[in-house]
Amino acid sequence: MIDKLQSIINQYNELSDSLSDPVIISDSKKFAKIAKEHNSLSPIVEKSTVYIDKINQLKSAKEILESEDSELALLAKEEISILSDEIDKLEQELKILLIPKDPNDNNNIILEIRSGTGGDEAALFAGDLMRMYMRYVERMKWSSEIITLHDNEGGGIKEAVISVKGIGAYGNMKFESGVHRVQRVPDTESSGRLHTSAATVAVLPEIEDLDIEIKDSDIKIDTYRASGAGGQHVNKTESAIRVTHLPTGVVVTCQDESSQHKNKDKALKVLRSKIYEIQQEEQAKERADKRKSMVSTGDRSAKIRTYNFPQGRLTDHRINLTLYKLNDIMDGDLQEIFESLQLENQKLLMENA
Repeated sequence: MIDKLQSIINQYNELSDSLSDPVIISDSKKFAKIAKEHNSLSPIVEKSTVYIDKINQLKSAKEILESEDSELALLAKEEISILSDEIDKLEQELKILLIPKDPNDNNNIILEIRSGTGGDEAALFAGDLMRMYMRYVERMKWSSEIITLHDNEGGGIKEAVISVKGIGAYGNMKFESGVHRVQRVPDTESSGRLHTSAATVAVLPEIEDLDIEIKDSDIKIDTYRASGAGGQHVNKTESAIRVTHLPTGVVVTCQDESSQHKNKDKALKVLRSKIYEIQQEEQAKERADKRKSMVSTGDRSAKIRTYNFPQGRLTDHRINLTLYKLNDIMDGDLQEIFESLQLENQKLLMENA
C-alpha cells in the first residue's frame, strides 16, 4: 500500500508544481483542470502522510524492542500497541478515500423526465415526478431552470428537460436514471381498476466547456418558431433552436427563452452532457475489467422503482428498499432514498476495491 500512496503523493507534488508554472497559469482551462485534480487528491495525501509516518514510527519501535535495554523495550512494546491500532484505523480510512470517486459528483445536472407507457396517466405521472424533484431541489436550497417543457392536453407532460444547480446535485441524484413505474386508480376510472404506467428519468452531469469541446464544424443549428400546447405559436419570431451534433447524431431542442441566443446556450449545455454520456458508455464497454455498481447500471430502460398509491408505498427494486410514506416522498422527501442508494453503492465499491 505504501508504494501506491507514495505514487499519489508524488503525483500531488507534480500537480502543485504545475499550478505555479506561469505557462499553466496563463491557460485558464488547463489551470482549472489541474486545480480540480489537485484538490481531489488533497485528503488522500494528508492521510497518507500521517500513515507513512506512523509506519516508520512502528518500524523504529520494533527495532528498540529488540534492544537489550528492558525499560526501553517495555516502552517500545506499549508504543507498538498504540501505533498498531492507529495504523489499522488509518488503513480503513484510506481504503474509503481510495475508492474511485465519480469526478462529477459535485456537478450541476441536466434532469430529463419523459412519459412512457400509459397514455395520459403516464404524462400525469411524469408531471408528478417533475414536481417531486423540484420540491427536493427547493429543500436542498438549490436552483432550477426549465430548458424544455412539452405538456399534453390531459394536464401532464410529455417531456421536461431541467437544469439543476447545486453543490452535490449529481452525487445525490445520479441513481435516479431509469424507469419509474406508478400503480394507481386514475380519476377517469369509474370502476376503480388499478392502472400501471411509467415514466423515464435521466440524470446527466452538467459538463463544462473545458471537459467537452464541441467544434463549430461538428454541429448544425436550425431555428424555428416556438410553439405551445396544441401547436399554438407562443411568439412570431424564430427563437427556438435545434442543434444537431453531426458525428453522433444527437439532437437537442430548446424553445424556453424568447432569445435565440439564450436558447442556443441552453441547447449546447444539454448537448455537452449528452456527448459526455456517450463517451462514458463507450469507455465502459472498452474496459473489460470495469467494476460496475450494482446500484445502477446506467441503463435508462432498467425498472428501478414502483410508486403504489393505494398502499402509500414506494419500492426501490435495486436495493429492496420499501417505504410507506409516499405522500411525503412525492412532496420532495427523497433524502432517505438517496442516502440508502449511496451507502449501498459505497459498500459494493469497497468490496470490489
